[in-house]
Amino acid sequence: MTASSSSFAPIHFHDSCPPKAGAEPPIVGARVELQLLTTLKCNLKCTYCSLGVGEVLGSQTELEYDVEQLAAFVETHLGGKDVYVTFYGGEPTLNLKLMLEVMRRFPGFRYQLQTNGTLLDDVPAWALVRLSNVLVSIDGGEAITDGYRGRGIYRQVLRNLAKVRPHLGGSLTARVTWGNADTTFEELDQLLAEDSPFDYLYWQFVADEMYEGDSVVKRQAVLRRLIERFFSQPDRLYPLIPLMGIARNKLFPDRAQELYAGRTQCRVSTHLLNVMPNGEIYPCPDMMYLPQMKMGDVKGNWLRASPLQHTPAMPCAGCEAYGWCRGNCMKNLYLGYEKGDARYRSQVVEPICELLRFMGAEIDRHDPQAWFERASLDVRKQLRDCEVYEYVEIMP
Repeated sequence: MTASSSSFAPIHFHDSCPPKAGAEPPIVGARVELQLLTTLKCNLKCTYCSLGVGEVLGSQTELEYDVEQLAAFVETHLGGKDVYVTFYGGEPTLNLKLMLEVMRRFPGFRYQLQTNGTLLDDVPAWALVRLSNVLVSIDGGEAITDGYRGRGIYRQVLRNLAKVRPHLGGSLTARVTWGNADTTFEELDQLLAEDSPFDYLYWQFVADEMYEGDSVVKRQAVLRRLIERFFSQPDRLYPLIPLMGIARNKLFPDRAQELYAGRTQCRVSTHLLNVMPNGEIYPCPDMMYLPQMKMGDVKGNWLRASPLQHTPAMPCAGCEAYGWCRGNCMKNLYLGYEKGDARYRSQVVEPICELLRFMGAEIDRHDPQAWFERASLDVRKQLRDCEVYEYVEIMP
């Protein structure tokens, strides 16, 4: 999860009217991600937690809908869709009961878990084997992770992963919030070493004011080495999801059109539904403090199109990166341009966009087309069709 330093009014939940007939369909395409926030409690106090904005974290600790109400909502609004469920929080394993009930009630769905990893060894083996992907939040090396999350957390998480890794049915992804400008290439690379439990690494540039001074230049130096490593061997994929996704979008721009209707890569405009413990539905998990973002309700059994859409105020269409970036983070664009938060735009949005453009230019410098032509069939297939793209934002 990411954090915003902008100031907003405290969270206020409210009732809203169902959409009118003839409105834009809530789900664009045949795929939908149902992100269930099992609880807004968490057993850690990460310094950058996005749910701290708007006083969301800890605001809802008890579930206010039941699985049969969820089933009625699914039948009404998601029938015929390819549904994958992400268990999210807070720390989702603090409400293991809901997780297991949902997995039993909907055996045909695909499942992902996003967790801090500290309680992962409490999940029973039959549930672990049915998880298509597990995202484990980790912030780089031991010192940086413990600095954000608490002393001893890094080693505790790795111990838990060693216990559960043999039972996992799907992939294991290191989910890094890249907040510290002093994060090194070696720290990130170690997460994909031969003795690492992780299959993939995904990072997100932290949405907070951490880009002052030479911090952008420091990140660029690490990115340059990561990209160089990515293209260094055509017969073995270096499994960094952001680099895989950018290279894929450059080589096969049709995939963004086919899978995401040509819209944002972060999915909140097209097919991501975040269900809070009280049953209210929002498009973005970092914007559940804004009443105007409410797009549905499980208990009321209604759903409307996401209010997070590109607008003329957002400059993406004229950007050199838009062909492969497709808009990146809609929360950042909304706050920086639609709401006109000049400080957030200059301190968060623009530095992140600068880093994305830098990544695109560095990838082009390595001639991805020539690299792909030399790549093995296995590398080609992983790059084009990696299933984790469906569960995780392609752009950082």
